[in-house]
Amino acid sequence: MIAALESWRAGLFHRRHLMRNLGAGLVVGVVALPLAMAFAIASGARPEQGIYTGIVAGFLTALLGSSRVSISGPTGAFIAILAGITAKYGIDGLQIASIMAGLILLAMGLVKLGGIIRFIPTPVITGFTSGIAIIIWVGQWKDFFGLHPAASGRHFHEKLAALVAALPDFHLATTLLALSALALVVIMPRLIRRIPSPLIAMVAVTVAQAYFHFDGVATIGSAFGGIPPGLPEPHLPSVSFARVLELLGPAITIAMLGAIESLLCAVVADGMAGTRHNPNQELVGLGIANIAAPIFGGFAATGAIARTATSIRNGGDSPLAGVVHALTLVAVLVALAPLAANIPLAALAAILFVVAWNMSEARHFVDLLRHAPVNDKVLLLITFLLTVFADLVIAVNVGVLLAALLFMKRMSETVTIEGESDTSLAAVCPVGLPKGVQVYSIDGPLFFGAAATFERTLAGLHDHTRVLILRLGQVPMADVTAMQALADLTRHFQQRGVKVRLCEANARINDKLANFGLLDQLGQADARISLVDVLAQAADEGAAA
Repeated sequence: MIAALESWRAGLFHRRHLMRNLGAGLVVGVVALPLAMAFAIASGARPEQGIYTGIVAGFLTALLGSSRVSISGPTGAFIAILAGITAKYGIDGLQIASIMAGLILLAMGLVKLGGIIRFIPTPVITGFTSGIAIIIWVGQWKDFFGLHPAASGRHFHEKLAALVAALPDFHLATTLLALSALALVVIMPRLIRRIPSPLIAMVAVTVAQAYFHFDGVATIGSAFGGIPPGLPEPHLPSVSFARVLELLGPAITIAMLGAIESLLCAVVADGMAGTRHNPNQELVGLGIANIAAPIFGGFAATGAIARTATSIRNGGDSPLAGVVHALTLVAVLVALAPLAANIPLAALAAILFVVAWNMSEARHFVDLLRHAPVNDKVLLLITFLLTVFADLVIAVNVGVLLAALLFMKRMSETVTIEGESDTSLAAVCPVGLPKGVQVYSIDGPLFFGAAATFERTLAGLHDHTRVLILRLGQVPMADVTAMQALADLTRHFQQRGVKVRLCEANARINDKLANFGLLDQLGQADARISLVDVLAQAADEGAAA
C-alpha cells in the first residue's frame, strides 16, 4: 500500500484538495527550515546537511511510504546517536551508517517486520525518549550561553561537569539573544498562529545580530562559513568491508530508532487524520529515503511527529503536502542561502531547548512514576538512566530484555494448576472420583516460565494415587520446555506405578504432544478425549486390577 498511489485513486490529488495541501506543505517547509539546521548542527553536521536531509527524505517518504500525511526529515530523537557517530567516525562515517541503516530498514519492510515494533513497551519508549531530551538540552548549553568549556569528556556526566564549571563565564550578548529567541518560541504561538514561532524567533534574532553585530556571538557564517545555495552533486562515501563491519552497530541503532519513531509518527497521524498505514511499506519508504539522503549530502531521517501534526492541522491530507514541504526547502536553499550567515547558533539552541522539552514528555513520565506498577516504574527509570549515563543502544537492549523477563514472570504467575475435588466434579462425576484417581486442571499457557510451577505442584502427589488425570482444556499453548517437564514427571510417576492420562486438549496441543512423542510414552492415542471417558477408562482399569 503506497500512500501516493492510494491517494491518487482516492482522488486526493484533485483540484479541490490541491490548495489546502499546498498551504500545509508551505507551512511545514517553513517550520522544518530552522529545525533541520538545528538538528544538523547538534548532530555534528553542517546546517545545510539538515536541509538536504529534509528535502530528500521528505520527498521520497511522501511518495513511497504508506502514511498519507507523515512528514519525514532530521529529528531530535537522532541527535544523541548521530552526534556520537560523527564524533567517532566523522561525517563520512555518519553517512555510511545512514545508508546501511536504510538497507536494514528496507530489508525489515520487505520481510514484513514492521509489526514487531509494537512489542516495545511504553516504559522503554518513554524512558529513552526522555533520556534523549535531557542529552539534547544539556548539549545545547554551549551555544545557548556562549560557553567555552575548558574540558569535556566522552560520557554525559563528564560533559555536564565541564559545562557547569564554565557557566559563570557565559557570554552576555549570546545569552540575551538566546533568551529572546526562547521567549519568542514559547510566547508567539499564543499571539500569531499562522506563522511558525521557531521561524519568527530565528528571523528576529538574526535581524538583531545583523544590525548590531554583537561581538563574540557565534553565527552560521562564523562557525561554518555560511550555507551554499542549491543541492550538492550526488556523492557516494568511500566504503570498505572493514568500514562496514565497524559501522554495523551504529547502523542497527539508527535503523531501530528510525523504525520506532517513524511508526509512532504514522500511528499519531492515523489518529489525527483518520487514515491507516501499512507498517511494512512505511519501513520500505523510510529505508529508500535513508539510502538516498546521504548520497545527496544528508544523513539519517525518520518520521517527524511535530511536523506531521502541523501538516494535518493546516489541512494536509495527502502525500502532496510532504512533496511541497520538500520543494519549499529547495526554494529556500536556492533563494535565501546567503542570508543564513547571520543566524546565531544561540537561536537554534533556543529552538532545541523547546524541542527537548516537548520530547521529554515530562507529564507522561511523571504520570508513569506515580501510577504505573512497580515493575514498570523500575523499567522506566532503568531505561532513562542508561540512556543518559551509558548509551542508547544499551538502554533499549536492556529495557526490552527486562520487559520480556517481566512479561514472562507475569505470565508464569497466571498459570494455575489445581487439584479437582468431588464437589468441583459433581456435574461430571456425581458418584465421586474412583478410588486412587486424582484430577488436576491446568489453566494458562504451558511454557518454560511455568515449567517450575508445574513440576513443583505435581511432585507432591499423594502416595495412594494410582491414576493422575490432567485436564488441558484451558491450555492455549505449550512449548518444548513444558512438554519436556511433563515427560520427565510422567516417567517419574510411571516408576512409582502411577498412570498419567491427558484429556480435553485442543487440536493444536494434541498435535504437539503427539509429535513430541509424549502420547506414545503415555500409551494414549488422543489427548482430546473428554474427562468422562478418561474416568471411565480409569474405573475399568481399577476393576480389572
